[in-house]
Parts: sequence; C-alpha cells; structure tokens
Amino acid sequence: MPFTHHSHSGQFCPGHAKDSMDEVIQTAISKKMEVFCLTEHMPRHKEDFYPEEVIPSPYINHQKTNLKKVQIEAGQTEEWHSSNEESYWLEANRLRNKYATQIQIIIGFESDWIRPASRTLIEASLSRFPFEFFVGSVHHTLTIPIDYDRAMYEQARDAAGGTDELLFEVYFDEQLDMLRQLRPLVVGHFDLIRLKSDDPERSFKSWPGVWSRVLRNLDFVAEYGGLLEINGAALRKGMSEPYPKAEICQEFIARGGRFCLSDDSHGVDQVSLNFHRVLEFLGRAGISTVHYLQLAEEELASAPDSRFPRTQIAAVSVEEVKKMEFWKVASN
Repeated sequence: MPFTHHSHSGQFCPGHAKDSMDEVIQTAISKKMEVFCLTEHMPRHKEDFYPEEVIPSPYINHQKTNLKKVQIEAGQTEEWHSSNEESYWLEANRLRNKYATQIQIIIGFESDWIRPASRTLIEASLSRFPFEFFVGSVHHTLTIPIDYDRAMYEQARDAAGGTDELLFEVYFDEQLDMLRQLRPLVVGHFDLIRLKSDDPERSFKSWPGVWSRVLRNLDFVAEYGGLLEINGAALRKGMSEPYPKAEICQEFIARGGRFCLSDDSHGVDQVSLNFHRVLEFLGRAGISTVHYLQLAEEELASAPDSRFPRTQIAAVSVEEVKKMEFWKVASN
C-alpha cells in the first residue's frame, strides 16, 4: 500500500529494529509510497526497558547526545531515552526536508501504555516536540510485555489468573484505559494480545467476556473518531490475518469506524511487506475505504484533533488504491 502509519528504524529503536531511518525512507520512496509516518517509541521508565535495551547499539554514537561515553557503553538509561527522542525529532525533520519532493513524511511516535503513570511520559513527549500524531499501543498487560517472547507472555497470563481468556480480558480493559486517557488518532495493532497465545487464530467470539470488551472498545474508538490501523506485521509473524482480525474489522465497519494502513516495519526489508496480502484481506473483511494522514500548510481550526492542528485525515477508496503506481514497482 502507498501509505503506512507505523514504522521503526534501528537508528532510534536499537536492538528491536535495524537500518537507519534514511535507508528506510529511501526504500519507501523506491516503492512509490506516498505517505510514510515515522513512529519511533516514546521514552519509558527504566523498569520497563526490554532486554535488548541494555545492549549498546552501533547507531547510538551517531546521535547527538550529552551522555558520557561510559553510559553509552553500559547500555541505555532514562536519560538516553530522552536524548534519543530529541535526536529522532531532529533527524526526522532533516529527512522530511531532504525528501520533501518525493514523499510525504509525517512525524509521530508510538506510545506505550503500561500503567497510569504512562500518561505523564506521553504528555511530556507531546510538550517537548510538536509531534503531528501518535499511535496508541498496548504492549504490556499487568506491566508485563505480552508480545516480546512466550516466557513473558506466560508470566503475564499467570498474573491474570492462568488462562488466555482471563489475560485477554485484562488486556482489553487496559486498552480501554489507554483509549480513554489518550484518544489516539491511530490505534495500534488492536488485538496484539493474540500473538503469543495458545491459539492466535481463535475467534474472539468464543469467549463472551472477551468479545464484549472488544465491542466496547470499538464503540469508544468509533465515538471519538480514531483510526484503527490494519497492521500487516501479524502476517510476517505467522498469522493468517493482519491486526485486527476480520471479525473485529466487520464490527468496526458496522459502527462507522475508519481504517488506516500500516506495515509496522522494523527495517528496510519490512517496508510494505505483505501489502498484497493486506489488500486481499481488505476485500474479505468488507473494507471499501481507507484513510490516511496529511499535513496542511497552516494550522486548521477544523483539525480532527486539536493537539495536532496541522494534521488532517483524508479518504480514498480501495478501488482507487489498487490503481496506484505502488503496485507496479513494489516487490512484496
């Protein structure tokens, strides 16, 4: 697809992704993508660092930072996270100017909702830099990562009561808390919780308590006008459908909900990966229109989110998307 609203680079997401942001954008340009949203992760508290975040990255020394070399060699710190965000903002703007005639770049971040205190960190990011949107995501349940590896998933499941069903209920309850607190313009990988579960293909409808929570959360997103991303990362991770599953998409359509498209790429080899399969999925799910973000030259009184006064939401039919040049040159 010629749009993605969710991406990462090894330059600013070391250990978790690869390749420089410049290389990632060059790849998107070569594939004739039209809108590429940058969404590196926001800073987190030290207790929420992932294992690889204590390992130095080859990109760290390329960033403008006041941290001492000994701190860099020892791995990441909260201070490094803050400095990394500043470096990301500066580099993203440099690259937007560099490639302004070839692709529209929108600068945002991916939020991590871990506990109520996460809101303070998110608001700090929004106050430090004039980001143009953010992806609202949940990667933790009961403060434990649920998509990192199976061992951590099982730890979270035990904490929730010992079954996938109970863990899913807690996940969607915490997701609702995130939605209410943040009202993100883009909701990230809505049903990420299924990734490490015993049966990722299982219908959510088979668990009434889980399904009622799914519908409740969809009601809320539709009510405030958020975009649900169709995230192709689930396909490269072995699942048969993107995030979210077709049964969820169909309920969101019934509520008048809007969708955007994301590759959730973590390096050049994942830019637009599996988008042919995503296009097929849109047809099966009954999605006939997709939305994408644009930037206005000036601030708009009618912006869909007052926090982002230049950010607009545009719509295009899936039939029109099929005619775009992307499909002629992209290799998926």
